[in-house]
Amino acid sequence: MNENFSITAGSYLDKLQAALSALDRDQIDHAVSLVTSAWENGRQIITLGNGGSSLTALHFINDWNKSIYLSSGKSFRGRSLLDNVGLIMSYSNDISFYDVFVEQLKNIMEPGDLVLALSGSGNSENVIRAVQYANDHGAVTLGLCGYSGGKLKEIAQHHVWAAVNDMQIAEDVHAIFGHIVMQALCCKGRSC
Repeated sequence: MNENFSITAGSYLDKLQAALSALDRDQIDHAVSLVTSAWENGRQIITLGNGGSSLTALHFINDWNKSIYLSSGKSFRGRSLLDNVGLIMSYSNDISFYDVFVEQLKNIMEPGDLVLALSGSGNSENVIRAVQYANDHGAVTLGLCGYSGGKLKEIAQHHVWAAVNDMQIAEDVHAIFGHIVMQALCCKGRSC
């Protein structure tokens, strides 16, 4: 062990393992079923988040759009509100960063779509506003959060909660959720 580091691979992986062991697996399976249902019914699956969560939201759509379509031949209508930097900057500058996701949802979201919001803290104002808008306009909302779950856990219709006070561990759990979804849908109807 290197004495110069207080965090080692072992200590980090122990924290991750503890967080994974504490997860509510039924909650995750339910969330996977929400994505599956939206896909099977031809609904949009719209992801959003800030910082590291924005990259996880993009990663979900990258994996799901490509791999699920290639394995099934059935179109996956995934999109992320992080894809267009110019649009994000326009809304941020001209309206408000707090409304950057709401304004995009107003243009593309339809009732019955699944809005999947990621926030490690569960308290990002632009995420909360987007989920509230989606709730008020007939979408299904799924929040992925960490820490205490914050406002996102309270207002999202469904959630996957990593009850851990560590941003990186919470983000790891969220990334794993995306991989579970991909494998579940890629293997749907066949043995993997």
